Amino acid sequence: MKVIFNIRNRHLFVADLFLTVLSVLSAYILRLELVEVFSNYYISLLWMLGLSLLIKPSVYYFLGLYRRMWIYASMRELRLIVIAVSGASAIISPLMLILFSNRFFVAFPRSVLIIDWMISIVLIGGSRYSLRMLAEMKNRNGNAKNNRKTKNALIIGAGDAGALVAKELQKNPFINMKPIGFLDDNPDKFHQQIHSIPVIGRLKDLSKVINLNRVDEVIIAIPSAPGHAIRTVADVCRKKRIPYRTMPGMYELLDGKVSVTRLREVEISDLLRREPAQIDDEIVGDIIKDKVVLVTGAGGSIGTELCRQIARWRPSQMVLLGHGENSVFETYLELKESYPNLSIYAAIADIRDLERMKQEISRTKPNVIFHAAAHKHVPLMENNVEDCILNNVLGTQNVVRCCQMYDVERMVLISTDKAIRPVSVMGGSKRLAEMIVLDAAQRSGKPYSVVRFGNVLGSRGSVVPLFKRQIAQGGPVTVTHPKMKRYFMTIPEAVHLVLQAAGMGKGGETFVLNMGDQIKIVDLAEDLIRLSGFEPGKDIEIVFTGIREGEKLSEDLWNEGREFKQTSHPEIYSEEGQDELKGQKLDDIVAKLVELAYQGKSEEIIRYLNTIIPQAEIKSLRFEDISKIN
Repeated sequence: MKVIFNIRNRHLFVADLFLTVLSVLSAYILRLELVEVFSNYYISLLWMLGLSLLIKPSVYYFLGLYRRMWIYASMRELRLIVIAVSGASAIISPLMLILFSNRFFVAFPRSVLIIDWMISIVLIGGSRYSLRMLAEMKNRNGNAKNNRKTKNALIIGAGDAGALVAKELQKNPFINMKPIGFLDDNPDKFHQQIHSIPVIGRLKDLSKVINLNRVDEVIIAIPSAPGHAIRTVADVCRKKRIPYRTMPGMYELLDGKVSVTRLREVEISDLLRREPAQIDDEIVGDIIKDKVVLVTGAGGSIGTELCRQIARWRPSQMVLLGHGENSVFETYLELKESYPNLSIYAAIADIRDLERMKQEISRTKPNVIFHAAAHKHVPLMENNVEDCILNNVLGTQNVVRCCQMYDVERMVLISTDKAIRPVSVMGGSKRLAEMIVLDAAQRSGKPYSVVRFGNVLGSRGSVVPLFKRQIAQGGPVTVTHPKMKRYFMTIPEAVHLVLQAAGMGKGGETFVLNMGDQIKIVDLAEDLIRLSGFEPGKDIEIVFTGIREGEKLSEDLWNEGREFKQTSHPEIYSEEGQDELKGQKLDDIVAKLVELAYQGKSEEIIRYLNTIIPQAEIKSLRFEDISKIN
């Protein structure tokens, strides 16, 4: 239990009066002989005492020295003390010099002003920081009486974040954890101390340090740590049977809602985390700040994260458009809590309904539209071909038409790697959606663009939630093929780069995010099993269900034969070139697909998609159990 040491501010006020008198007297005595002070300088002493007692506490009060919890004093409070004491001295000094110049008193040693300023800083600052020391002593004594055993924590990372974690553990004994050392790969930090805690080695020394020290828990305190570093720590700790935790990643800290000292269990997204990509604030700010920004699919995984990150750039209004009222409402509540001064409008509308879309676009008059609404679950769409076409193709056409009709400045389509050489209805529908947007950009000359990336971890309907459910049920975890590979990226990482790409768009570009290396699905499953506290093949079985006909073992992010260029951002590429399908020909194709969808002719839709989409190999498949497909 935390012991609270408290002293009321009125007591501090009385103490300051005493310390003010002590400071002035000490300044005179240090400057002069004691007898001389009271024989020749007592008049100036009395004047300075009077002015100090009147002015100093007033300045301290005005600058907030009596509204602070000094048991939590930090460097910020120390700066405040220096400012307050200096401000008071800046008022007292000219008054004393004016009185001296007008001969109100005969003798005044001007150097006492400087001496008094220095002594005041020591006394006023010392009195405040002594409260913190007393509070920490009482807390330590209270913790010593606690029956719980204090755990020894080893902190990975001796940077700012690591220092914050160490400080938090030291000042909050109720956490019941004591930092015993840091590990950091920066050689300049070796044998140095942070908050009296030594840096005792590198990350590669983790196993040896655990063996030589009584380490009860390991804390990863590097928000920018890449996945391989976290994986290294996790592997060692798992073998040593040592608990390990991490702080939020850099993208989780962007909105300021998550504290750098809020530790949590290591998640699969941490193991796949990459070093944070830099973002050009000016480019993104130009397209979002003070603009009306509309996000379709605002209640979905990508749409919600788009709304979170866009809100940071202070748009004049955020428009959340979606078909699911509950998910849109949840996004609305989250944004209102995080950004109470942001104007937010929630529109419940279906992108397939052109008239409703016209109503909302004309009402809100957005400057920028991020089109994230889409059906994306591949096996589910194989059983619902018609709705996939109506939502992903007709819906995108409706959004684009509204953009042109109401002069929307900029539009960005969120696309997928499954649109390349599509083997699924979902992939084929997204490829057509890309064509619609790029054709509109060419027709209008406006900066409409496409941003394409692979799978995102944790999105609804993705493989990670499925694996977690299977693990919770005791297994088995189902994987289609041992060599199946996919691109993965965390949702915040993907959206971070989407905003950068959106600002770079001039019109008609297909931006492709650098997804890194493809990851084996079986490796992902094994990581999730281990993070859940089990061993793959021993506690939880992995069962291979077999690859489905036409399914690709790995994905592509760009089309064969297209020119693939590096943009000004190292994590974003641009695919040059455009399909032959455009203009009236593309409009006719969309119209025919929509007609077939309304007629329920799914087989004809698939055959038609294979005819019109380059390199498409879409199979006519239906699944009895869509949960076992990944």
